[in-house]
Amino acid sequence: MRKIVVAFVLGVFIYGCGSNKALLTAEKAPVLVQIDLLNVKDDKVMVTVDPGAFTSEEISFLIPKTVPGTYSTDDYGKYIEGLKALDAEGNDLAVAKTDANTWKITNARRLDKVTYWVNDTYDSEGEQDEAVFSPAGTNILAGENFVLNLHGFVGYFEGLKEVPYELTVTKPEALKSTTSLKEKAVEQENRTTETFLANRYFEVIDNPMLYAKTDGETFQINDISVTLSVYSPNGAYTAASLRARMEKMMGAQKTFLGDIDGTKEYNILLYLSEMGDDDANGFGALEHHTSTVVVLPEVMEKEALEQAMVDVVSHEFFHIVTPLNVHSEEVQYFDFNDPKMSQHLWMYEGTTEYFANLFQIQQGLIDETEFYGRIMGKVNNAKGYDDAMSFTIMSKNILEEPYKENYANVYEKGALINMCLDIALRELSGGEKGVLWLMKELSKKYGDMTPFKDDELIDEIVTMTYPEIRAFFDTHVIGDTPIDYNTYLGKVGLETKAVEKQTGYFLDGDVPFIDVDQANDNAIFVRKGIELNSFFNELGVQGGDIIKSINGTTIDLEAIRPIIGQSFGWSPETEINMTVERGDKEIAIEGKVGTPLLNAQTIMVKEGTNDGQAKLREAWMRG
Repeated sequence: MRKIVVAFVLGVFIYGCGSNKALLTAEKAPVLVQIDLLNVKDDKVMVTVDPGAFTSEEISFLIPKTVPGTYSTDDYGKYIEGLKALDAEGNDLAVAKTDANTWKITNARRLDKVTYWVNDTYDSEGEQDEAVFSPAGTNILAGENFVLNLHGFVGYFEGLKEVPYELTVTKPEALKSTTSLKEKAVEQENRTTETFLANRYFEVIDNPMLYAKTDGETFQINDISVTLSVYSPNGAYTAASLRARMEKMMGAQKTFLGDIDGTKEYNILLYLSEMGDDDANGFGALEHHTSTVVVLPEVMEKEALEQAMVDVVSHEFFHIVTPLNVHSEEVQYFDFNDPKMSQHLWMYEGTTEYFANLFQIQQGLIDETEFYGRIMGKVNNAKGYDDAMSFTIMSKNILEEPYKENYANVYEKGALINMCLDIALRELSGGEKGVLWLMKELSKKYGDMTPFKDDELIDEIVTMTYPEIRAFFDTHVIGDTPIDYNTYLGKVGLETKAVEKQTGYFLDGDVPFIDVDQANDNAIFVRKGIELNSFFNELGVQGGDIIKSINGTTIDLEAIRPIIGQSFGWSPETEINMTVERGDKEIAIEGKVGTPLLNAQTIMVKEGTNDGQAKLREAWMRG
């Protein structure tokens, strides 16, 4: 998964386990699912699930609580309404909802099917304290588009995650489907019906579907067939307009990965949001074995949109390495309704995010200045989280506080852990071995069907590499000692220096000084844990302050956007008055905006760098 902030204006890889409790009388009879996208009622979709015949008197039907790759508790069962259990004559059987995601059905021997209505998640994102992350969510817009992350539509019966599924979707004729699910070969005169097959429940949720008036582009990257499908509500973008950048990027990724090969097919499902109250507002992507769902704002300029696509799609595609090929038993045998989390988010998300940046410098998509800026940005962003927190303990307990609120650090410090490990491996091997080499070796040893034991991975890595690597993990990954990044940068002849530079008033390039608290009526606050520019410092504004008004305008997400636009035309003499909330006090602030300057740390080549450091830097950055 990859979450992003779009210039402020704002894994799924699991194999179901569990015993097959001989609850079916038929041998491997498929679970038959019908999803009706044609007869939408009150913005809800009817789903029917026919499991075959049961031999037990009682059975539970479940909708996932958590799905892999999201690292959050989302309770998809709360979007289900009117669930009924019916016998063959259409009579109701007794059903009791035992928790947010579980329905217990009695007299199950008579059960013929369950039916229920599904609400979408996009409509309610702004109403919830912890909304479902949009790329893991669902959308229902009758006759226009349907985002079917199937964990939000299709449930499973207890003990029956390993039987085949057959999904029949009834849809408007004008809408096309994009999915990696295998379509059943049947003769169908009716172009409003499609049937898909899955070997088990895992394959159902691993293959999202997009139904829309989309246009698609398919291109070949070596032996991988890639399809880009785009839903753009106002026609701002087409798949053809975005193909060239995606094709170049994914070609570079395949060159970077070399002989690592996780799939022959890959689908990119891009949903562009209008950002309304009933539309997606969580931007980024969610990974699957052979596809990714990407959600971004339609209003983005093309260059910014393409760069966001490069960053998030490259991250999701690199998940074919980990955790798709390299993962623990907690991942392989993931329990959707009682999940046990792995210790190794430093690898699942950190390695993936690191590769998403490293490959761009190695393959010439960005230059050294851009690469150094990205690394420095991660160092700065990591300061906003608890730097004295064990990464393995955080990962194991990521669904709970205080670890939950530190999750986003997997993209910041998680990537930096991998950078330091990469440099250390390069130094110890004379430049020959790095993290990519390590992941290739782990892929050979394990692969997608063989998990490692969670407590044994780091021992295995030390055995495969060097004894010195044990100290790094014990101190900085298992342990809670912050990393001195200058120590590792110094090994490759780099250092950080403070330089003064001019910024925008509210933004430093794409990095905002302010953010939005969606759980607090879209309140705008000044970010904590980062270096603020002179505009905020000289006015006396502090990190954590909530901006209540600017020049008499009450500030929320909608109000701040035009003010940010106006700020680009401010002169140093422009007067401003601002009210901020700090704790339980409101503070009035006024003054001139000045010229916004920032004392920023920058990575640069160190004076007196020797040949050994220069060669090591070349091996690290150029592979």
